[in-house]
Amino acid sequence: MWLSRQTEGPVLLPGDEGYDLETATFNLVHSHRAAIVVGAAHRRDVQAAVRFAVRNGLPVAVVATGHGAVVSSDGAVLINTRRLTGVTIDPHARTARIEAGVRWQDVIDKAAVYGLAPMAGSSPTVGAVAYMLGGGLSPTLGRTLGYAADHVRSLDVVTADGALRQVTAEHDPELFWAIRGGKGNFGVVTALEFDLFPYSRLYGGGLFFAGTRTADVLHAYREWVATVPEEMSSSFVLLRLPDLPFVPEPMRGTLTVHVRIAYLGTAEEGEKLVAPLRAAAPALIDTVAEMPFSAIATIHNDPTEPGAAVDRSMLLRELPAESIDALVDLAGPDVAPDDALMMVEIRHLGGALSREPAVPNAVGNRSAAFNLFMASVVLPVEGDAERIRAIEQRVLDRFRPWGTGGAYLNFLSTEDVTPDRVRAAYDADGFDRLLRAKQIYDPHNTFRINHNVRSLD
Repeated sequence: MWLSRQTEGPVLLPGDEGYDLETATFNLVHSHRAAIVVGAAHRRDVQAAVRFAVRNGLPVAVVATGHGAVVSSDGAVLINTRRLTGVTIDPHARTARIEAGVRWQDVIDKAAVYGLAPMAGSSPTVGAVAYMLGGGLSPTLGRTLGYAADHVRSLDVVTADGALRQVTAEHDPELFWAIRGGKGNFGVVTALEFDLFPYSRLYGGGLFFAGTRTADVLHAYREWVATVPEEMSSSFVLLRLPDLPFVPEPMRGTLTVHVRIAYLGTAEEGEKLVAPLRAAAPALIDTVAEMPFSAIATIHNDPTEPGAAVDRSMLLRELPAESIDALVDLAGPDVAPDDALMMVEIRHLGGALSREPAVPNAVGNRSAAFNLFMASVVLPVEGDAERIRAIEQRVLDRFRPWGTGGAYLNFLSTEDVTPDRVRAAYDADGFDRLLRAKQIYDPHNTFRINHNVRSLD
């Protein structure tokens, strides 16, 4: 095959050895069945794959860690970037340069050597590049510094013409604006440079409460977030975990409330700030303490193994007492197991997340005060996915009075691929500008195996 002679990495067809590994997803609700897979070992491989796709009229899909798969790549050229794992830290400039297959924990660990921190997400296994292109909502630094996309300095991008562009605010400024927030709609990013920040520790962890105290804890949390400084990031999640040995004893087979804390000030200040939450109810588990920044993954304890799940989300402009009562009614201790979700989370936004960055980008909906996110593992029982979708839709409908009508791009799911749902992730003017950029850089919509930016017409 011509393509295999142009690449260092493997070129695979369905049925070839290694094809299933290269196409694997994290959320097993979706699978990739690409016509051709290119395991990119060099940025030249990415260029060759894009040129081949365009020459043959095929769309291009990209996978790195398997997270974020929302549209099947059937009939596409799938580029797997997991072999591109270079990480370079410049401690003097306080920057990191990473390649497309890098996961967050690798960046966190390498930056920590110099007492620096990236604007990583809650999961250590998520690919850093796609996370930043989708905005990048850091549960530790976001309220203090904004979105991760706000601190990207440059990108190496292969566009639909097969060219490798070095994109900055000064060089290709319109593409620089669009791709920071427009995610994979404009090309394949092979490398990215971004800012690091002088944080080596924080006061953080989790408070776990019995589900019977859900109303007390959530009402206390609602009042508490109105008083905290921007250096305090937090969220809560209503968790229903299975009765299995890997689950801590107090949480097995029952509802618990997990409040997550990440405070950048001193432990003494943090303890005073968190005191109202600790007073809301007796904690089953309390891990909030001084911790190295390199251990931030323990705050959320996101899943690290693939599984099948259905998730939905929405942005909220406020969290009044009535919304807490509604959540207790929908997901609290009195909900029957068949009507319950595995997790319902609300993250506190605001602070620097609500401000425009020094160098603007496409990230929209900055006025939102909270983000609501729901997910449940799909059991191997006929109709379980439909059951979950119906419950999640009931929550979305009930919360609509407090919603902004918008969504956060990185939390859009397999259920949110229609044009109107994608448009909800952007401000109106920003979406129109993205459409114009799409016409310039990808006029034939080669990069459409994603939350695709396209006209509603």
